[in-house]
Parts: sequence; C-alpha cells; structure tokens
Amino acid sequence: MSRPISDAWFHRVKSATRDLVQACGGLKRVEAIAHASKSEVSRWQVATDEAIIPLAAVLVLEADCGLPLVTTVMADLGGRRLEGPSEEAGSAAAVLAHYTETMRAASELLGSAAAAFADGLITGAELEILDRNAGTLERVVAGLRLGIAQAKGGPVLRVVGTE
Repeated sequence: MSRPISDAWFHRVKSATRDLVQACGGLKRVEAIAHASKSEVSRWQVATDEAIIPLAAVLVLEADCGLPLVTTVMADLGGRRLEGPSEEAGSAAAVLAHYTETMRAASELLGSAAAAFADGLITGAELEILDRNAGTLERVVAGLRLGIAQAKGGPVLRVVGTE
C-alpha cells in the first residue's frame, strides 16, 4: 500500500505516538482517555501496522500530558515549527529537574548506540531500541524547552556551589 507520506515520516509519527502513549501513562490509560480499544491503540504504535493515530486522539492525549509530541512531528512534516506557550508561568528551579531528566535520557541513547555499534552491525532490534531511546530524549527535551520557556522572566536561578 502506498503511503501519502514517506516511510521516514511514517516512522516518525509512529515513534511520536509511542512516546505520547507512554507520556499519558500507558496503553490502559490511553484506552480510557482516547475512547479507543486496546488493540486500536496498539496498532497506532506498531511500526508494521498502517494505522495512524487519529487527530481527535492526538488532541485529547496531548492535552492530557501537556506535550505536543505528535503535533510537533506534523508541524515539521509541513515545514513548520511550534513555539512554546506565551505565559511566563513556571519555576526556574523546575528547569534543573528537566535538565537532569534530559541528561539521563541522553545517556540512555548514547549507551544503547555504543552497544549497537560495538560489533559493526546494527540489527532491526537495535534500531528499534535506538529509536525508542531517541524518542524518549526528544520527549524530555520538549519538556526541558517548555520548562525553560515557562521560567523566562521568573526569579534568577542560583545553583548552589557555583559562587
């Protein structure tokens, strides 16, 4: 079957969908929030299934977790970029928590890449692990950027021990 988008974009949407399901608490919770069956939600995530998450589900799930994961991919597909919210709410201290999570996710990706590349061959399973770890990193970086955007204009952040 011919897709209206390239294979690369198809897999980006599938990866973002997996990240969105994870960010919303997993399969069972998404099933309830999106009013979709467990098998339907599973098909949205599986790279070998042609089913793509419907827009209504994207909107309700992204509103639930507060991260525009699939919308960001859709915007990028159209050559556009999303911007963060215009409100200046949020804590500068929260940026440290987001940064820590980002470094953890980056370490996971680097570790899985080192393991995959060690023997000079990359298997399909290794590519799937890399893709999932890259998706996790992309998701937490989005959270970091949102935290930074929310902290702008707030109190100055002082990191203890750097004076």
